Amino acid sequence: MPAPAPLPPTLLRLARTQEWLLSAGQCDAAGVGAGRRAALRRAGALAVSVRGVDQVLRLADGAPVPVAGGDETAARRRRTAWSALLAAGVERAVATGCCALALHGVDGLPVDVVREVATLPGASHRLRGGTRVRTLAASERARVGTVGAARVVDPVTALAQAVPELTREHAVAVLDSALQRGLVREDELADVRAVVRGRRGAARSASWWDLVDGRAQSPLETWARLQCRDAGVPPHDLQVAVRDATGRTIARGDLGWSLPDGRLLVLEVDGAGPHSAPRALFRDRERQNAVVATGALVLRVAAREVHAGAVPSLVVPHLGAAPAMRDGAGTRRRSVRPAARHPHRTGGS
Repeated sequence: MPAPAPLPPTLLRLARTQEWLLSAGQCDAAGVGAGRRAALRRAGALAVSVRGVDQVLRLADGAPVPVAGGDETAARRRRTAWSALLAAGVERAVATGCCALALHGVDGLPVDVVREVATLPGASHRLRGGTRVRTLAASERARVGTVGAARVVDPVTALAQAVPELTREHAVAVLDSALQRGLVREDELADVRAVVRGRRGAARSASWWDLVDGRAQSPLETWARLQCRDAGVPPHDLQVAVRDATGRTIARGDLGWSLPDGRLLVLEVDGAGPHSAPRALFRDRERQNAVVATGALVLRVAAREVHAGAVPSLVVPHLGAAPAMRDGAGTRRRSVRPAARHPHRTGGS
């Protein structure tokens, strides 16, 4: 049996803007009917995402489709959002909640998020083929915008929808990320909290807002901080400056504690991404040597140790008689603007 004709370039260009997803209607309009799509699935070029939506797996030359930014987890969340939009009809659907946050580029979400949309001018709350359909109030419809080709609710609305439905760890990480990326200002957190008030889950999330800190540059840093806070040893500062003998800042550490003997304990959280590359490892080693030369004590933790909840057990033995602080009183939020990324920092993502 001859191989099916590949998808036309125009359809591939459209798929690229939709996380490599195509609706049946889009394929039909481009002349790729149901029979040809079935043949492309058998050939491994397409795969069903949800009913009426296919994922493109291979390009016309047979090469696998690229992952934007190299982050498959983030791409997976964006595909979930796009599958919901395409299943509901991209011309009338709006990504909401975690799907909207994924398209806005917010980190800290669960690996798998629920497919959810709203349709304009609105629809009742119910499930359709595994897709949650929300109703948008008139004030929320007025705040609908776009990210690329996708129609989405704005970050304030998306956070208010998502936070009460997430765990504390994911909720705080998402809020930290939205602040750090400049999607919301710190003063807008009050707006998010006001919208959350009265929603299901608002009561259990009431104590989370004071834990938010936009200086965290990755969810791993947020989770490490929360673990230490829960253990009664919250860091004294975030993005702590490490200075040499002249007072010049030579680096910034992810989390920092002032030790009783006057030294600084710096915790660096390493992700599995760019820091595993040889060049990054060499640069990190040079930087760590410079930090240690100041007399600071440096601890490095990997993503697996954060996910295992092991950070406090690694930190506590080095704190000596440093006073434990309760309820995160030792950390402070700084400016309402996101912290600038330091060119030589080593935190993970």
